[in-house]
Order: sequence, then C-alpha cells, then structure tokens
Amino acid sequence: MIKVIGINHKTAPVDIREKVAFTPDDLSQTLEKIRLDIDESITKNANKNTESNDNNGRHKSNEVIILSTCNRTEIYSFSDYTTEEIIAWLPKHSDISNTHIHDYTYEHQGEEATRHIMRVASGLDSMVLGEPQIFGQLKTALKTAAEYKTAGSTLKRLMQHTFLTAKKVRTQTGIGSNPVSVAFAAVNLAKQIFSTLDTKTALLIGAGETIELVGKHLKKNHIGKVIIANRNVDKATKLAEEFDGVGISLQDIGEYLPDADIVISSTAAPMPVIGKGTVEAALKKRKHKPIFMVDIAVPRDIEAEVGDLDDIYLYTVDDLQSVIEDNLKSRQDAAEQGELMIDDEVENFMSWLRAQDQMDIIKRYRDKISTIQNDTLTKAQKLLRNGSSPEEALQFLAHTLTNKLAHDATVAMNKAAHAGDSKLLEASNKLLNLSDSKIE
Repeated sequence: MIKVIGINHKTAPVDIREKVAFTPDDLSQTLEKIRLDIDESITKNANKNTESNDNNGRHKSNEVIILSTCNRTEIYSFSDYTTEEIIAWLPKHSDISNTHIHDYTYEHQGEEATRHIMRVASGLDSMVLGEPQIFGQLKTALKTAAEYKTAGSTLKRLMQHTFLTAKKVRTQTGIGSNPVSVAFAAVNLAKQIFSTLDTKTALLIGAGETIELVGKHLKKNHIGKVIIANRNVDKATKLAEEFDGVGISLQDIGEYLPDADIVISSTAAPMPVIGKGTVEAALKKRKHKPIFMVDIAVPRDIEAEVGDLDDIYLYTVDDLQSVIEDNLKSRQDAAEQGELMIDDEVENFMSWLRAQDQMDIIKRYRDKISTIQNDTLTKAQKLLRNGSSPEEALQFLAHTLTNKLAHDATVAMNKAAHAGDSKLLEASNKLLNLSDSKIE
C-alpha cells in the first residue's frame, strides 16, 4: 500500500521541523540504510516459497522516497514498513520522544496518500499556494531515491503520473499566474520596511533555487547591490553575476555583514552560519543601522538569539505566513479547479494500481497451471519410459490434468452451493464461461 508519513508547516513549528529535516548527508546515509534494509527483505523473501509469500501478504520489495524542504519532511513508501519503522528514519528525532513526535506527524494511506502527493506537487499543500519550487524538489527527491535504488516501479510510476498532473494543474489553471512564493514574500516585506531598495545592499546566503528566486525579485525591485555567500565560491560568483553582484565564501560573511541592509539565508547547512556574536560585531560597525534578516532555512541558518538584538528584524519562514496570505486571493479559484483535476488523476492512478494487483493474480494463476502441466507431463513421460503404451500415457495425462485443473474450482463451487452463495456461483459461471443462464 502507498503510504505518506510527514511533518509540515501546518502541523509543526520551525523548531520541531528542523529536528527532522534531512541535510544532504543525512539523506544519503538514511537512503543507504533503507537500501540495505530493502536488500535484506528481498533476500529473506527469496528464501521463502511462493505460497508463504502469498499468505503473509508482503510485497516482493519495498520502495521509499524522502522529500525534505524548509516547510516539510515527508516519506513516501510502497512497502510493508510500519509507521513506527518509518518514523525511526527521521534524523535527529531521538531529541523528541516518540509520543511527542506523533503530535506533529500525519499519515495518509492508499488513495488519500496518492491525492496528498499530487496536491504537494501542484503547490496546493504549500505555505504559499501554487508555489513552483516544490515541483523541482520532488523531482530531485525521486532522482536521489532512484540513485540509491529505493524507488521501484510503483513509486516511479506514481511520481511520473504526479508530475504530469502538476503540469496540467499549472498550465490549465491560474494557480501560478502571480508571483507568490516565500522568496517573493521576503522581498515584499523588505520593501515594506525600507520603502525603496535602490540604495540598499542585500546579502544572500546559499545558491539554490530559493536564493536564485530571491535574487530575481530583488533585481526587479532595483536593489542597489547584491552579495551572495556560499560554501562553493565559484557557484556563488556565477549566480551573483546574474544580478551584477559579487560572490563570497561562507567564511567571509563576517567581513561583508556590516555592509548588508538585507540578509536572506537559505542553505542546507546542519548548523547556523550566522551567530549572535557576528551580528553584534556588524551592528557596531554599522553604528546600529537596522538590518532586516529572513531565515528561510530549516534547520535555521541564523541563531534564534539574533532576533533578541536591538536594530535586528529577524523573520523565519513561519513569520512570513501573514505576508503570504495577502497574496493568495487570486489563486483560490484556480486551486479549486486544480483539486477537481487531481481527483480525476487520483482515480486514474488507483485504477492502474488495482490493475497491477489483478495482473499479479493472473500471473500466479498461470504459474500454478504451468507447474501442474510440467509435473503431470513428467509423470506421463516416466510411464512411457517404464513400458506403458502411448495410449496409457495419454490417458493418464488427460485424466490427471483435467482433475488437477478442475479441482480447486470444483471444491469452491461445491462449498458455495452448500452454503447458498449464489454470487460466487454466478461469478464462477461467468469466469468459466459455462453458460448465460442465471443461477437460481
């Protein structure tokens, strides 16, 4: 069964979300462990006979994809893993008791899980309704899971269907017609604080999609100067050139911070990249001219204590919610259209998934017939080798095959007849193509 277990901006504040967020290293280690678990599960199942596998109802393999952004950490699985086993993969979750973490997590199964994933991809479950970044983040999550071989055929098919659905929602509704995003909200808030940005300097920390989008919005608003800091200086410099800015390393932040009127940070660093002491030093050099700071990252890039300093206006992704809400009205009608589209696509995917289960029944039935055929043929050939005539061998073959192939169906129909189960008898009549007459 497809299952989603997650934690997001609706169910948990940022200080909880950052404890279960995955850094790139966290994700690599976790997926590697999951891959080993899956390999072990496949090996165990391979050592069991087919009947045992059918009886215990376990999948032949388990599949897992992990999505981790500043606003959500979600695990998508098509597996036999229990909720507790899945929650155990959340990094750093040992800082939170099992009882406590359940206060923030949610779970969806089957059709609702499929609907949830499609809503996420379409931007209908985002803090910013219709925001496009999540689409690329989901693609990256699938690519990473495929690299570690934790995404199998079912989840790959689900994600492909999801991506097509998200594209349909975005192109056929107005969900993405207006520039509403966390990046847009951050820049819009900066405009409210400073009125004009043409004389201001912005220090952007990170070089991912969010920071690139922040840079684009700042450029449209005629920002005076842009500085981009990143662990990879070449990447920072390349991105900064798009905004006529300069690129620096994370180690140089303390040197450039006194020049910054605006600081917007979004990295995947496991620890804060800006501490209270660094900001205090910068404020002294600025003679306490205020700095507007937005920390979009989870875990946080800027120490929470920085917000206690005078002349510092520090906002997190949660603080931007009120700013974002002012820009959502135009997307509500489009979202309703998108929900209807998703309902249709969920049913399409679930029909495909049900068909896979049916195809498995057909395969197991044909495998069973093939086994009966081979066993009976082997015995008939043995009769010939032991001196029986061809007629005797053929008679044995025909009689044995008929009895074995008819046995299960005959027993089931006999029980149904004694129990008065007319529905099963009707189905048997149709399945075995016996006649068009109704069962009384």
